[in-house]
Amino acid sequence: MRDRLFIILSFLFYLQLLTPAHSQPQVSPSPRASDLDLSSDIEDSPVLQRWREQVPNILEEITHDPSFRTRFRLGYALFPSTHATGITLGVEDVFVSNTRFTISGEYHAAFNRDRIAYGADLRYYLRPLGSYINVAPVIGYRYLETDAYLIEGLNLGARLLLVLSRNGAADISLTQSWVALGSDTEVALTTLSVGYAVTPNLRISTDFQKQTSHQSNDSRVGIVLEWMP
Repeated sequence: MRDRLFIILSFLFYLQLLTPAHSQPQVSPSPRASDLDLSSDIEDSPVLQRWREQVPNILEEITHDPSFRTRFRLGYALFPSTHATGITLGVEDVFVSNTRFTISGEYHAAFNRDRIAYGADLRYYLRPLGSYINVAPVIGYRYLETDAYLIEGLNLGARLLLVLSRNGAADISLTQSWVALGSDTEVALTTLSVGYAVTPNLRISTDFQKQTSHQSNDSRVGIVLEWMP
C-alpha cells in the first residue's frame, strides 16, 4: 500500500516538473495623451490641457453657463395711442462678475417728444443661469413722460424668462413692474419681448409694453435689432 502511494506521488511530482508555468497576464499601461501621436496644435490646446489636469463636470458647466447673453439694442418704436413713432435704445442683462446679478437700461422716445421713458434695473436670477426657465426680482428707476402725466421713481417687479434655444438663439420674456408703487401716481408696466437670432451675434426682437395708471393708459410696440458681443 505504501509502495503504491509512493508511486502515485512520484508520478504527480514528475508531471508538475514537466508542466510549464503559466505567466500572469500583463496589464499594459493606459496610453498617456503624449503617447497618442497628436499634432502640436492639439497638444497645446487649452481644452486638452484642462482635461489632462482634471476631467470637467460637463453637466455642471451647462447648468451654470448662461443660457442667454448680453444684448445691445437699437430699434423702431410705435406708440399706438397717438400713432407717434420714435426710437428705442437699450442694453439687456450685463452680467455682474460671476454672480446671478445683471444690469439693464433702456430709453424710448417719440420723434415729436410727446412720449419719453428711460431707466435702469438690477435683476437677480433665482435659478442657475443655465436654466431654460428663470425668474428674477427687478429693482430700478424709471422716468415716464406722456401728454397726460410725468412720473419718476422706484421701479419694482419681477421678470419671467423662457429660453427656447440656448446662447441667445431664441427666448421669450415677460416683465411686470410698478413705478412709484403705492402712491397716487403709480404706473404699472407690463412688457412682453420675443427675440430670435438670425446670425450668431445678431437678433431681431419684438417688444409689447402697456402702461396702466390712474390718469390714463398708454402702450408701445417696438421692432429692435440686438447685437450680442
